[in-house]
Amino acid sequence: MPALKSLSVKNLLIDIGNSSHCKLAVSDGSSILSVRRLEKAELLSAVEKEHTGGEIDVVCVSSVAQDDPALEAGLRTVCGKLVMVSASTPMPLKVDYETPGTLGADRIAAALGAAELFPDENCLIFDFGTAITVDLVTSDRRFMGGNISPGLSLRLKALHEHTGRLPLVSPAALVRTYGGNTAEAINNGVVLGIMFEVEKYLENNPQCRVIFTGGDSLFFAKKLKSPIFVTFNLVLKGLFKIAQLNNV
Repeated sequence: MPALKSLSVKNLLIDIGNSSHCKLAVSDGSSILSVRRLEKAELLSAVEKEHTGGEIDVVCVSSVAQDDPALEAGLRTVCGKLVMVSASTPMPLKVDYETPGTLGADRIAAALGAAELFPDENCLIFDFGTAITVDLVTSDRRFMGGNISPGLSLRLKALHEHTGRLPLVSPAALVRTYGGNTAEAINNGVVLGIMFEVEKYLENNPQCRVIFTGGDSLFFAKKLKSPIFVTFNLVLKGLFKIAQLNNV
């Protein structure tokens, strides 16, 4: 994709997760103009191409990967300001978490994104990725904390790798409630386990706006009867707001 040119404001939003891929978005300060998914190894060269297409004001990064000093140094050379999101980053969200230094940047950005999408509402955020995170944001923009459990693929992989004979199963729609063979039994056990987990959260938080995000969000949203808002770019929405605030 060619670099976007002639923007009076040009911010880059980067979401680096646990997989080998990441997301790179371009913003003009008032909206997100483009989003692309690419290999982490391609990220710095993609950012440098954006730089040749116009000066970059702010690069705002959410990363849950291991620290990468070379990447961070490279990003600093192509922008006016680099923001590596953490709980100490100034933003219109109060983080009520006992160990803010251990709180993932993706959870912080997603919480802010939810608060921006649904102001004055309590939001319950489910992020279905390598891990499943469930976080609560109140109507007065307070991150109250949340829970973490293994994600869909991680549960399937763990059953295969930590047993002698169970096969590695790809997630699939439920054929019947009780599996008629081992592959079905594994799939059903994992998928239904996650569904029951989610349904209990919904039952206990009826006053909340429910938001699903992450790679497996649509897979589970289709299986649940409750009204659910699905977005694949919730973290980027939070990064957009942080970059906007830093572009002064």
